[in-house]
Amino acid sequence: MNKRVAGLLMISCLLISMTAACGYEKRIQSSDHDYGSRKAGDAKMLGGKLYGTSSANNPYQHDNAFFEYSNTISNEVSKLGGVGSAIVMLTDKNAYVGLALDWTAVGTKSTGHTDEQDRSGASEGVYNHDTGSQRWDNRHLVTPYNSLFTVNDHSMLSDELKQTVAIKVRELAPTVQEVHISANMDYVNELNEYAKQAWMNHSLTPWLNDFNTLVKYQFAGGDIMPQKMKDDENIRAKHKGGQSIIPTQ
Repeated sequence: MNKRVAGLLMISCLLISMTAACGYEKRIQSSDHDYGSRKAGDAKMLGGKLYGTSSANNPYQHDNAFFEYSNTISNEVSKLGGVGSAIVMLTDKNAYVGLALDWTAVGTKSTGHTDEQDRSGASEGVYNHDTGSQRWDNRHLVTPYNSLFTVNDHSMLSDELKQTVAIKVRELAPTVQEVHISANMDYVNELNEYAKQAWMNHSLTPWLNDFNTLVKYQFAGGDIMPQKMKDDENIRAKHKGGQSIIPTQ
């Protein structure tokens, strides 16, 4: 074999290897394992933005007439890469998604954001590294210590992640006007409390005003955070005279 033929074969092998590598990279970037490529023409971001406030920017968009927990959509969103757990609420207008992240995908948060959870206690056999406590506050889905991860503001989440979640939500609930997504700790824990009530077939109607206040605070610049659903007496009082429902989604 002369040098020219050998050189051509080497170039061919190199091109094949590069093509295979590029193909693999493209598949990864298009999958739910990578929300951080942020390159022009990214398959995840083709088409219009499917999450957040629409161009209409209706000031009454978060004045929902009802809300309900969707077990089906919550489970499907939870299966996405990078999502440890998801809670999805549907209203007459919108879908509201609470995410707890597990970092099984790259790029789920915007660059430069540090972790909110302290997991250092795990190596010491304790739950709370600051106090040395071994007790986990199991009232909440996410906590500041040794739990799934949260991100304080929804703007800190990757646009690719939010787009991927919104596509999944709209596949299963095509009539929703807007899809709002956050991984804020207080927001996620409060949605989890509403979900608990739905699991017990309790009506969510008593919490409609609180829910609207919560989503306005989270997504529309509201300055009021509703009282957290921790007080059992408060829960019983709100259910006095309430009717049971079974979630339809």
